[in-house]
Amino acid sequence: MEKFSVLMSVYKNEKAEYMKLALESIYTEQILKPNEIVLVQDGPLTKELYELINKYKEKYKGILKIVSLKKNMGLGNALNIGLKKCSYEIVARMDTDDIAFPERFEKQIPYISKNKELGVLGSSLLEFEGTKDNILAEKKAPIKNIDKYIKFRNPINHPTVVFRKSEVLAVGSYKEINLFEDYYLWARMYMNNSKIENLGDVLLYFRSSIETYERRGGWKYVRAECSLQKEFFKINLINLSEYIRNIIIRNLGKIVPNRIRKIIYLELLR
Repeated sequence: MEKFSVLMSVYKNEKAEYMKLALESIYTEQILKPNEIVLVQDGPLTKELYELINKYKEKYKGILKIVSLKKNMGLGNALNIGLKKCSYEIVARMDTDDIAFPERFEKQIPYISKNKELGVLGSSLLEFEGTKDNILAEKKAPIKNIDKYIKFRNPINHPTVVFRKSEVLAVGSYKEINLFEDYYLWARMYMNNSKIENLGDVLLYFRSSIETYERRGGWKYVRAECSLQKEFFKINLINLSEYIRNIIIRNLGKIVPNRIRKIIYLELLR
């Protein structure tokens, strides 16, 4: 079986209890275990997080590799730094507050290893609040017509992704485009002829909350969306009419009240 890395980034606002569940889910509880876990400490952390990380450095000795940043650099920059520290070509992403299904890597790693032309592989996920038994919605990943889908919506659930390190680095890795670092990365990889696919399986519990939907709205998010669409137009992912359509349609849900935005994301976009 091809060796692979898991790439994670943590910052001070993370809860230690959530991170513990995430770490256990990607190693202790995984059927196919990663050969290394690269954890970027994005700036100073809390006492509770340091204590947890030290505990797991011992528990996952030789597996958990720590990369410490003196100040908070933001997710995109932190992932870029961490990616360079990953030892293997196949890299799986994992957020520090989500929970992976035990069979996640057992299904994803052999698939991407076998399909050498594949650059990015994602899956569907379940959004939950509080405990993983409290499911809010299933976020299905597109299986067909990704060529069309990527022009209008992000085709990959970022916390579920497995990719080839060389193909990510070939397009300059994650770039700072506020709130959309992952979508912009897949778009550039797609335009560089990387093949993008999703498995139909649900392989991750995604932690959600009221703050999740608050972050997806407001004028800051509208400005970020406009910047993203401008970049898509510049790299020829979309044409002028698609650019105008995206600006209008994708921003509608960002300026409505938060309770309505939650309904849109959970009911209409799932």
